[in-house]
Amino acid sequence: MAREIKLTQEGYDRLAGTLEMEKQSLEEATRILQEQMESSDDYDDTGLEDAKREKARIQARIDSLEDTLARAVIIEAGEGDVIQLGSYVILQEVGGDDREIQVVNPAEASVLEAEVPKISDESPVGRRLIGRKEGETITITAAAGKVEYRILAINHR
Repeated sequence: MAREIKLTQEGYDRLAGTLEMEKQSLEEATRILQEQMESSDDYDDTGLEDAKREKARIQARIDSLEDTLARAVIIEAGEGDVIQLGSYVILQEVGGDDREIQVVNPAEASVLEAEVPKISDESPVGRRLIGRKEGETITITAAAGKVEYRILAINHR
C-alpha cells in the first residue's frame, strides 16, 4: 500500500496548479516534438533528441505530481501548544532576527515560492521543531557551526 502524504490545503492546491501547468507544458512539448519529427530528415537530429528528453522530463514530473496528489491527505489546522505538521512558527535566532516559517511535508516544502518559507519536517530544523513548545530553544548544527533558535510563537491557522 502506498504511503499517504500529509499536505496542507494550500500545498495541495499549489501542487494541483503545478500539475495543470505541467500538463500544458506537455501539450506544447508534444507539439514541438511532432514538428521536429515532421521536419527532421535524420532521426539522430539533436533538436529531435532534445525534444524527446524534454517531453520525458515533463511526463516524469506529471507522474510524480499525480502520485503525490493521489496519496495526499489534507491535514486540518492543528490545535494545542506544540509544533506539528502545518504549524506556523516564529523563530528568533539567538542574538539575531525573527522569522516566520511553516513546517510542512517535503512534497510542499519551498523556501523560495512562498511569502512564508515552508520547511520540510524532515529537514534538520523541521525535525527539531516537531513536538516543541513556545519558549523552547533548539540547536541546529549547520555547515557554519551551531545555530540556536528560540521559539517565540506557534500558530495553527
